[in-house]
Amino acid sequence: MDYPAGADPVVRAMDEVRRVDFLPGPQRQLAAADEPLSIGHGQTNSQPSTVARMLRLLDVRPGQRVLDVGSGSGWSAALLGRLVGPEGEVLGVELIPELVAHAQEAVARQEMPWVQVHQAQRGVLGLPDAAPFDRILVSADAPRTPDDLIDQLDDDGVLVVPVVGEMCRIRRSADGVQASVHGQYRFVPLH
Repeated sequence: MDYPAGADPVVRAMDEVRRVDFLPGPQRQLAAADEPLSIGHGQTNSQPSTVARMLRLLDVRPGQRVLDVGSGSGWSAALLGRLVGPEGEVLGVELIPELVAHAQEAVARQEMPWVQVHQAQRGVLGLPDAAPFDRILVSADAPRTPDDLIDQLDDDGVLVVPVVGEMCRIRRSADGVQASVHGQYRFVPLH
């Protein structure tokens, strides 16, 4: 995942999709801070350096189908949308109705019709009826490896998810499932 100078697609996406546009009013003045910010309802907008790390681990390519679990403010869904481009598709899911409404409005302002945020169903992880996905990003801490999400990956699909504080990259291939750990992080719990 080495890129020529100035060609890092994650940096470009983060330059084009401004965090401030996804934050509630009181938090906007803190948008440049590299720290998680409250978006209400006990949820946060993850710190930019963590989001960048997760996006690089996910290795999103133009034209891919991506699932964003725990979309929160919609920022991660919009970043993923910039990475997949108009030939791709991003489906986000969020459990808290007020955050779904906020994320839908914020994403709509980005003018990326290939990005949608949906109300998650309690007790259903991801969007199994819309699977398979090339990539799945989870922005909440799972209590165990989420097999339900691995099942929603396409062949050669990648899942990036914090599991009990460890950032995991899980790849599904014809040879099975390979997992690697990429540091310790703190996230709100996955419900």
